[in-house]
Amino acid sequence: MTERRDLADLRRDWTALGEADPFWAVCVDPAKRGGRWDVDEFLASGRDEIAETLADLDRLGMDGPRHDALDFGCGVGRLTAALAEHFGTVTGVDISPSMLSHARALHASNSRCCFVYNDRPDLSMFPDDSFDLVYSSLVLQHVAPALSNSYLAEFVRVVRPGGSIAIVAPQRHLRTPRGLVYAYAPHVLVAWLQRSIFGFPAAMRMHTVPDSRVRRVIEPLDARLVGSVPRPLPGHWLMSAHFISVCGSSSPAG
Repeated sequence: MTERRDLADLRRDWTALGEADPFWAVCVDPAKRGGRWDVDEFLASGRDEIAETLADLDRLGMDGPRHDALDFGCGVGRLTAALAEHFGTVTGVDISPSMLSHARALHASNSRCCFVYNDRPDLSMFPDDSFDLVYSSLVLQHVAPALSNSYLAEFVRVVRPGGSIAIVAPQRHLRTPRGLVYAYAPHVLVAWLQRSIFGFPAAMRMHTVPDSRVRRVIEPLDARLVGSVPRPLPGHWLMSAHFISVCGSSSPAG
């Protein structure tokens, strides 16, 4: 019941955000609020992020095949399109119909990208060993920990042996006034502050995804955390990119 309610809340909030100000909801910059993101600048920021991520993968010795990638929580496809410059096909998956509508329109001419809707607590639409890379940037922070753990396990399942997972997420809340509110205040209060004081079209939940939790989920599935690289992003959190290597098949034995 809690899982279904969490998914329903995510779908409602991110559909509203996609309808009101989709680029800003993906890249929260006060100066870009109200539709002020330039499309070319917005997409260029995605290319820069993916270039940094692929350079980190190469540096960590995780330079495997680059045929198929999954962009989990793709939003309007900012990173999906950037990944498609390096992979043969890229699938973007999201829970927000409004975000997916923008993604399909924005990247209609890009035959390497496809966008699919998923409101399940798993990735059962994809068989085992479907992708060489799963990438998810600033997405799992909005998902309750029990549900994000389920998705982490699914990332391992859908990645081919020898493939990689890269996740950008907060390691911890910073001890700024707003960071402490996000860390300790009840979600109903945080949601009220976001909507009533800061004028958000809908609430954005903020959870940490520390490397210790990532290890606890993936290691029993024959995957390992190769490294967590700091990402100096603005905000009230210490951000990291977690790089995971999938060692063997995640399919059940027998």
